[in-house]
Formats: sequence, C-alpha cells, structure tokens
Amino acid sequence: MKTNKKNLKSRLIALACLFVIIPVAWLLVVRLEGEKPSIILELPSPSLGKSQELSVKVSDAKSGVRKIWIGIMKDGKEVVVFEKELPGRGLIGGGKIRQESFKIKIEPIKMGITDGKAILRMVARDFSWRKWLHGNKTYFEKAVMIDTKPPEVDILSKVHNVSQGGSGLVIYRLSESCSQSGVYVGGKFFPGHSGYFKDTNFYIAFFALNYMQGPGTEIFVKATDFAGNNSRAGFPYYLKKRVFKKVLLEISDRFLNWKMPEFDVNIPQDSKTPMVDKFLKVNRELRKANSRQIAEVVEKTDKVLYWDGAFLRLPNSARKAGFAEHRTYKYNGQSIDRQVHLGIDLAAVAHSPVPASGKGKVAFAGYIGIYGKTVIIDHGFGLFSTYSHLSALDVKEGQIVSKGEI
Repeated sequence: MKTNKKNLKSRLIALACLFVIIPVAWLLVVRLEGEKPSIILELPSPSLGKSQELSVKVSDAKSGVRKIWIGIMKDGKEVVVFEKELPGRGLIGGGKIRQESFKIKIEPIKMGITDGKAILRMVARDFSWRKWLHGNKTYFEKAVMIDTKPPEVDILSKVHNVSQGGSGLVIYRLSESCSQSGVYVGGKFFPGHSGYFKDTNFYIAFFALNYMQGPGTEIFVKATDFAGNNSRAGFPYYLKKRVFKKVLLEISDRFLNWKMPEFDVNIPQDSKTPMVDKFLKVNRELRKANSRQIAEVVEKTDKVLYWDGAFLRLPNSARKAGFAEHRTYKYNGQSIDRQVHLGIDLAAVAHSPVPASGKGKVAFAGYIGIYGKTVIIDHGFGLFSTYSHLSALDVKEGQIVSKGEI
C-alpha cells in the first residue's frame, strides 16, 4: 500500500515538473532565438547632397524590433543622424512592432559634416534574450560621399540663333561628372552628351524649338550631380519668329473609302461606323500614339558623330508640304478637324530610291501607323532623321548606313 502511494506521489511530482519544465523550455527557446533583425536601406545614390532623404525598413519577425540607430562617421567623428527605441510587451512578451519604416532627412551642413568620403552606419536590435537581454544585433555600413557643392556650368559656344520650329546646338563644360545635364527649352528637356571632345567634362546638346515657341521662350543649361545638387547657366540666343502656312484640305468619300481600310489593324471599327468617324480617330488618336512611338525610339542615341558635312535632300523631288503647316480638314462643307503637319512632304516618281541624308545607324525600320513604312536613323548625340511613307524597307535596325546609301 505504501509502495503504491510512493509511486503515485513520484508520478505527481514528475508530472508537475513537466508542467513547469515544458513551458519554461519553450519560453527559453522562443525568447533566446538567434535570428538577427533585417535592415533594408533605399539610397538613390551613394552621394549625399545638401538634403538627402533615406528610406529605411527594419523588421524582426520573431522577437520584434527594439532599437534602430543611424550615424555618419567622417574624419574620425561620428554624428548621430537618427535613433529610436520601439515599445515592447514586457520581459516575456517581446516587441510590439515586428516591422517599421522610417524616412530620415540628412542635412550635412546643418549637422556639421564636411564634404568628402564618409561611412553611413546603421544598427538594429531586437527583443531577444540573447546577449544578456540586449538582443540580437544587426550592423550595416555603407561608404558614401558627402557632396554639398553644386556643379559649375560654363557655356563655351558663342552663337545661338534659332528659328521658331528650328534647332540649335550648345557646347558647355561641367566641373564634375553629373547624373543629368542638358538644355531646357520652355520646360522641354534635351540631354547633353560627352564623348565628342577628348575632355569628358565637355558636352554638346542639340535642342529644338517647337512650332509654338518663339521669342520669349526661356532657354538654359541645367546640370544635376549624383548628390542631387543642381545649377543652371543661361546663354545669349536669338529666336526668330516664323509664320507658318495655313492649308485647307477637303476630305471626300472617295478618299475615305480608298484610304481608311489600311488602318483596320490600328483602329478596328464596326462595319456600321461611318468612314469619317474612323478618319477622325486615325487623325487624332493614332497620330498621338505614333508620335509617342517615335519619341520612344529617339530616347537612346549613340555617343558617336556619324555624319559629316551637309545633309542630303531627296533627289529630283518637289516640296508638297512644309513643316508646321496648320491644316484644317473639311468634309461635306464643314470643318471637322485641325492638325499640325510635323514634317516635310517631298514628292518624287513612285518607287524612287530614298538615300540616307547622312551617315548613321538605323534605329528603327518598320511600320508606324499614319507614317506607314518608316526608317529612323540615329546620326549620333541625339540627332535623328526620319523617312516615312516608303514603299519598301531595305535596311535593318542596327545597320550602319552611309550618306547617300539607298
């Protein structure tokens, strides 16, 4: 009988120990976890300017984030940029926040940090019981360049005479390598390119005035360095005003029935849709889409001056329409649309060979909506020429063509 009582007592004690040991063991395993916090830094550039915003995301899925610290080490001196402790749930509960994002503004001048090489340091801790309750630690550092001085822009070209709807060239020098530089014409940006001169700080930038920009249009060069500092420089220029021709075009049913079917792929219409409605859709919507397509093609250019000398014109041709003609379209006696013609129409004998106006690389060869079969040639440094309404395409993209080559 006594033996049975002793056995029962031993079992109860063992069971009680299990009820204590298992939770304690589980707690120790959970609270002594060794996974370090994660730090994700979003830094657009390793160069920090006068005012730079950092995006930082810290996370710790198991114990929660306890603390985040950010500093900059420069010339043996450390400046604390950001420091924050996050709330917890007591000794056992861990942290309340598993993930936190911060946006931190760094202003070196106000912080007393001088220009030059520096180290951006970051430390994150969690609520783990590791390291005598100090938690797991993640240390992250990144080499950065403090640069609070804007680049200097010197205009080297002297004469800048441009007609309304025409183009010009600016040559300038930068004091440092920049992430972006070029010419602004009334808000429109034309990038500059180095590579023409041996000195890589020398740039050339082709720019254009659209048909609506005349005298009074603001033109200047702007440069932005890798730290986000920017500067601008004006230069003397003369803009010649032009008056563009106005043309009235009569649209007939015969023309619509002949021309509109070729756009069925671009502008699918119900068979009951009037041809004039399809014409308006082509003349408005497809025209805009085609302009965007051409703009995308000419965004990339080779830093090579392919051409030499004057450009050629289509031989034995007659000019039928000029650039920036203001066209009014009439149908059945009523004005139905207005558009501006952004090209020059040259008429020649059908299937006449079309030579390249200057040496360059074929940037595009294919079909573009209202322009039909089209070739676009990159002549280098942002200068392009376009050949549309061709009967055939005898070149391929990437092909180098010589001046006068068919």
